[in-house]
Order: sequence, then C-alpha cells, then structure tokens
Amino acid sequence: MAEKVLILGGAGFVGSSLAIHLKKHHFQWQIICFDNLRRRGSELNLPRFKNLGIEFIHGDIRSASDLDPGSFDVDTIIDCSAEPSVLAGFNSPQYVLQTNLVGTINVLELARQIQARLLFLSTSRVYPIETLKSINLVELPTRFNIATEQTIPGVSNLGIAEEFPLQSYRSLYGTTKLASEMLIEEYRQAYNIQAIVNRCGVITGPWQMGKVDQGVFVLWLAAHYFEKSLSYIGYGGTGKQVRDLLHIEDLLRLIDYQLEYFSELNGDVLNVGGGVDNSLSLLETTKLCEAITGKSIAIASEETARQGDIPIYITDSSKIISKTGWKPMINPEQTLRDIYHWILEYETILKPVLS
Repeated sequence: MAEKVLILGGAGFVGSSLAIHLKKHHFQWQIICFDNLRRRGSELNLPRFKNLGIEFIHGDIRSASDLDPGSFDVDTIIDCSAEPSVLAGFNSPQYVLQTNLVGTINVLELARQIQARLLFLSTSRVYPIETLKSINLVELPTRFNIATEQTIPGVSNLGIAEEFPLQSYRSLYGTTKLASEMLIEEYRQAYNIQAIVNRCGVITGPWQMGKVDQGVFVLWLAAHYFEKSLSYIGYGGTGKQVRDLLHIEDLLRLIDYQLEYFSELNGDVLNVGGGVDNSLSLLETTKLCEAITGKSIAIASEETARQGDIPIYITDSSKIISKTGWKPMINPEQTLRDIYHWILEYETILKPVLS
C-alpha cells in the first residue's frame, strides 16, 4: 500500500477531493498536493488542506526544476494535473501542449528517478471526434440514444469501450492525453515503472468549479441556483446531447482499490465513467435542476455546435467493472443534490466563482 503520495494538480477538483479522502481514510499517510493554482477557485482548497495536515507545494509541472527528484520522497504519484479543457486547445494551444505533454515528460522523469509508481488520469477525449460523431443515434423526446445497429468497433448500447478506434483527430487536448498514455507505456517498459491509466468521462460533485468547457453539471446547477442564463448549443439547440456522469465519491472508491491492488492492475488502460444508467441530456439536467432548486431560468438556443463538440458520449466501463467489482453507486439526481447542498452551505465563498 502507498504511504507517501504526491498528488499533481492537487488543488484542482479531483486532486483535492482525492487528497482529502485519502487523508481521512489513512491519517498516517503523508499526502503532498502540488499545484500552480491557475484555475479560479483552486485556492479555496488550501485552508481545507491545512486543517487536515496535507502538505501543499506551489509549483508547475511545466517546470522540470519544480519536480526536482531531490525534493520528493514518495512511493506513489497520482497525476490529476492536466489543463482539462477541449476549448483551451483551440484558444491557447501552447499552454495545453506544455502542461499536458511536457508536464507528463517531467512527471515520468520524476517517477523514473525516484522509482515511484504512477496513477494517471487520462480522458475519454482520446477517442476521435469525427468517429464519435458518426455513431448511429436515435432521437428520443428528451435525448439522443446510441442505436442498436453500429458499424464501429467498441460501440454498443453500453457506450464507448476501450476498443473504439483511435485513428483520426481528437482535439489538441485529447492528443496530449493520448500521447501521455503512450509515453507512460514506454517508461513502463523501459524503466519498469508501475503505471495505471484511467480514461475518465465526466466526473462531477461538490468542490468542482464548473465552467462551460469543464464541469458542466456544476455549471448547470449553479446557474439555476444563482439564476443566471444558459444556452443549449448545437444539435438543433434542443439540449438533447448526452453525457454520463460519475460522482467524485465513486471515482475515489475506485482509486482506493487501485492503490491497494496496484501491481495486479499495472499496465491497464481503463475507461472509467458513470455509464448509461448515469447519463443525462442537458434537457433532462435542466428538469432535475429545476426540481432541486425550485427555480427555472431562461435557456437560449443556438443551433450551431462549438468546435470539437460531440452529440453523445457514454462510458462503457465493463472492463474495470469485471476486473475489480467496482461500479458507480451514486445516481445523477443524488449527484446534483449533493452539488446543490454544497453550494447552499458555501454560498458566500462560491458565489464569486460560480455565478
């Protein structure tokens, strides 16, 4: 089992949730969070770390000197540090490339030199955009569904499996994450570094500072709560596009398991998401947000999709479920309720960030 854990991107949503979860469950462990605090709202996690005795280092994975092997005596590195926005790849490619690609090289070099094992959070965005767009869909009253008849491997009514073809473009963000996966495999073979890759779909829950391009379910609930306007963008502007969502607590349970059985899962690349039972369209999300907050807001309609967008993504996590017995436990309504109660409790500090 891990005893000294370095969490990169440790003040972000997943990193901070993981740090706090691990410290509460293993109070004797040394947990170090490393973050450049670039994302708005990440600074709100620093007092939470202090209260629990979690060490914080302000640094940037783009800088090799910030990851000097002499400064880190850890046995496990968990990398949650990416620039997670598809849109950022179109607007600021240099930052995405430096953080997600050069950053991974620096992280792997650290792992190699201190012989630490690496748990890497990748993304469903490694799957190519045009291929995802060409999945056969059925339009229902409130959502798109994956049709029964498909010609693409790795697609079924359960969603997208690891066998989905990787040939074609996928956004700069997706490419940096796929390239990182490939580098990890090379380092695993060349330097005997233990590594696990989780290709995560949409993860959400309390303490996510939701934005349009990352954290859409928090954004949607917060917009209802603070009565801000929203838009259905693309695919006819009706809000029928679908994503599955995974409550952060469900991800943390999986990572607990992976840390305990690391060597058995070493080398695995695994799709991790809420799956078809935990999927929502934007329209369905609106209805839930209205019911939970008791408020309805104006939602505009734009027919043209944004660059890099897709009508549906649902994670098929069958591989990890059959390997570990893990499966998501928290349904979308409960997830949105948890987000609501979090905003209610911390409204004063969250309002500047979320509204």
